[in-house]
Amino acid sequence: MLERLLSNTRTLSLWLTWLGGTLIVLSAFLVTLEVFLRKVFNVSIGGADEISGYAFGVATALSLSYALFERAHIRVDALLGAIPKKLHGLINLLGMILLIGFAAVIVYNVWSLVSDTLDNGSRSITPMRVPLAIPQIPWLIGWMFFVFSGALLCLVTLKRMMVGGSDGTQDLIGVKSLDEQIKDETV
Repeated sequence: MLERLLSNTRTLSLWLTWLGGTLIVLSAFLVTLEVFLRKVFNVSIGGADEISGYAFGVATALSLSYALFERAHIRVDALLGAIPKKLHGLINLLGMILLIGFAAVIVYNVWSLVSDTLDNGSRSITPMRVPLAIPQIPWLIGWMFFVFSGALLCLVTLKRMMVGGSDGTQDLIGVKSLDEQIKDETV
């Protein structure tokens, strides 16, 4: 059951990443249109920078989970080679727990921010006067999905460790090998 949930969560993370990428591309078109209109017609549609900033924040949050599943987050693994291979699974699990714990602190603070925004009806201080809840809620959802995905990865990792040791955890939370990185680049 956990493995199936993990597979479905991985698929959803891919779709959220595509949604985030679409936001980035649309904001690039908006900024391009803004520059073109200013240069050619000396007219501004206004707010392109604000909207693209919101799109970037939301897109980043929506893609965090996919990066987690792809083991693409940056990590310092200089000492991993000096540690016995049997301990790698535990060390990777500890790293995942720390990462998700940090993200949970961010979720708590973002939740508080969104709550204050909704309570106060906060708007941006730009001429657009955007209700800040509009970009903040999908931003919060992205962070919450990241924490959920990480917690699920931790649970599946623990399950695999109990069944077969740390061997089955490398493909979930381990550092990508050089062969895996080369394979990813050629696909």
